Amino acid sequence: MERDRMTSGTGLRVLTAAILIPIVIATIWWGPPWLLAIVAAFVAIVAMLEFFSIVARLGFRAYRLWSCVAAAGIFGQQWYASRIASINRLGDLLDRSPKITLDLVLFGFVLGVAVIALGSRRELAEVLPSIMATAAGIFFVVLPFSAVVRLHGVDVWGRWLLLFTVVLVWVGDTAAYFVGRGIGRWKMTPQTSPNKTWEGAVANFLSALFVAAVFGYWTNFPPAHMLAMAAVASVAGQIGDLFESAWKRSAGVKDSGTILPGHGGMLDRIDALILAAPAVWYYFEWVIIKKY
Repeated sequence: MERDRMTSGTGLRVLTAAILIPIVIATIWWGPPWLLAIVAAFVAIVAMLEFFSIVARLGFRAYRLWSCVAAAGIFGQQWYASRIASINRLGDLLDRSPKITLDLVLFGFVLGVAVIALGSRRELAEVLPSIMATAAGIFFVVLPFSAVVRLHGVDVWGRWLLLFTVVLVWVGDTAAYFVGRGIGRWKMTPQTSPNKTWEGAVANFLSALFVAAVFGYWTNFPPAHMLAMAAVASVAGQIGDLFESAWKRSAGVKDSGTILPGHGGMLDRIDALILAAPAVWYYFEWVIIKKY
């Protein structure tokens, strides 16, 4: 009975992935930047709402509507920033144009939360927990995940970089899942995520390096940088996975939702990408762009 249930779960997981993977790849490779930003914003908002459902089990009620508005603003700003970076040849025009910066959007978010909190009819004892839950959803889910828009917006390399990051996470998660189930013995964090093993983590890391080698061959990108980006993305992604597991475990839930059969919720699916994407983006921005 248990074996049949596990086999059924694995089959459902594979079927869902088989449907989603072509859609995601097509959006990254052929979709215009504005479409990618809209799709990514939708994914982030769904994941954020799942996060709010998790923290609600602990008695924290976030300001959901304003959080959705702020999330849309963050992704809009990231799209704007990537477009500005790609047309920086219009220097004089851009110097005269108003600058919509990320810190401006975040200031608007904080100001809005303050106004809502002051005007709320909730008990005063609930105001601070509500503010904390709202801020956590934005800063732990939406803000780091918005790096996918910046990656996609990089001239020439953007689509390759984002596809590389997504494939790296997919392959790493798959390798960790099957190696962990097959030969995993040494538990990483039994209290946080009992199914995570060191063998699976090593498989994740090595598979990330393999993906880097394949993409490096296809793109003629400097191999050392590909391997370095893969390494930091794999480590960051696994931290993101464990971090989300800690949220769920603290609230006593197994999955963040049920929107993706066999995978759980949207947050379950993008937990590694939430930190892997900014890791690749910042490596590209701080190391590669400055060097070349």
